[in-house]
Amino acid sequence: MSNMINSVTGTNFGSIKPSQKQQALETNYLNFTNGQNDFAQQYLPEIYEQEIERYGNRTLSGFLRMVGAEMPMSSDQVVWSEQNRLHIAYNSVECTNATTLRFVVGGTGINFVQNVVSPGQTLVVMNPTTGAELKVLVNASTTSGGYGVLTVYPYTQASLTSGAVSFASATNLKIFVYGSEFIKGSSDSNLNSVTPSFTQYSNSPIIVREKYEINGSDTAQIGWVEVATEDGASGYLWYLKAESETRLRFEDYLEMSVIEGELSAASSGVSTLTPATGVTYKGTQGLFSAVRERGNIVNNFTAASGLNDFDSILKGLDTQGAIEENMLFLNRATSLDFDDMLASLSAGAAGGVAYGLFENSEQMALNLGFSGFRRGSYDFYKTDWKYLNDASTRGGMNTASIDGLLVPAGTSTVYDQQLGTNIRRPFLHVRYRANQADDRRMKSWITGSVGGAYTSDLDAMQVHFLSERCLVTQGANNFVLFTASV
Repeated sequence: MSNMINSVTGTNFGSIKPSQKQQALETNYLNFTNGQNDFAQQYLPEIYEQEIERYGNRTLSGFLRMVGAEMPMSSDQVVWSEQNRLHIAYNSVECTNATTLRFVVGGTGINFVQNVVSPGQTLVVMNPTTGAELKVLVNASTTSGGYGVLTVYPYTQASLTSGAVSFASATNLKIFVYGSEFIKGSSDSNLNSVTPSFTQYSNSPIIVREKYEINGSDTAQIGWVEVATEDGASGYLWYLKAESETRLRFEDYLEMSVIEGELSAASSGVSTLTPATGVTYKGTQGLFSAVRERGNIVNNFTAASGLNDFDSILKGLDTQGAIEENMLFLNRATSLDFDDMLASLSAGAAGGVAYGLFENSEQMALNLGFSGFRRGSYDFYKTDWKYLNDASTRGGMNTASIDGLLVPAGTSTVYDQQLGTNIRRPFLHVRYRANQADDRRMKSWITGSVGGAYTSDLDAMQVHFLSERCLVTQGANNFVLFTASV
């Protein structure tokens, strides 16, 4: 039979001529020509089922799990108190004449200043710019016209303005009480009783939400994809692949929102928005904001230039809590700067530069990175912070505004307003709303009429995510924020 005709459609499938040999010729196999019945079209396209992880692990959370904790709360606000310094000291002191020092008093909140220096106490008067100093005895102490006014007499020269040390017209002096001296038979009736004070801080939680939706028709169009997600799930997923990524993205938001969060200022654009409920947006103070307000900022730090810049940070830590163990979370450039700084100290060792565990040899791969070091009385543990390197977040900037963060390890002692006692808690911890009826740490629920949920007439499945939380940054004076600009 030379022509095969389909009796139903009349379609010509091709021409077949037998061959005397078992040989594939142009005349003895089906040949679809003219591009209409291309031979390859009778097969499905070659599709790789496995999804390619071209960006590696895309999640950014994990920072707070390393350095903090999570605790429930039942109120709209979390309030804590932090101790003030023990000793009496004043900055920005003026020398107005040969025997008089004065400093501004008054203010509100954390800026309140009171004159608690007593007659008979002894002071050290210093000029931070020149290093000059005098020891003086306080003869009189008053408060007048918004100033604390002290009448003092030096031990080693006639006055504040005559002698080897002169503080004439100085406006940036520092004073602190180091003791007292009274004559025989004197009374302490003029001594001020100093009541310890504390500084109170607060933060409020915000509600973070996310949603994934798929309509009922698309759930019926099955297309399986083999995945290995960042949360440990593996195997074949259908539309739940997108739901899984929405959940992962929401978990990142839970951390990012309390790191980047800002309180709504009175004159800000956000404060003018009034939703239908009549409740204004208040914001929350995130980690970066808390450290900028109450912590230490190092601008344009370059560790590769040597130890001088880094040692100035240590001197600053000495004036604060002097926490012995600290963690450095850095972007790539700053992390390499630290490696270069430490490597420069060990150059010239036998066999070349001694990196890593200082046991490198020519037969092993050279370890050009440091994970920890000790300087002075402080231990530092260094790690890359993916959040600062990821191109979809802060790593996508040509010039980074934040280069890294120094976080003290361990716990701090604070007064808990609810418990009415001092407790020890991590310097960083998340507080989330929860009670016996509802846990808002991370809620998820399904609505619609697809996927087993029959809560409405919506022909779709909606997966909702919600959390209400804030970050408590205690002892922010022990944190250091590395920035490229102030």
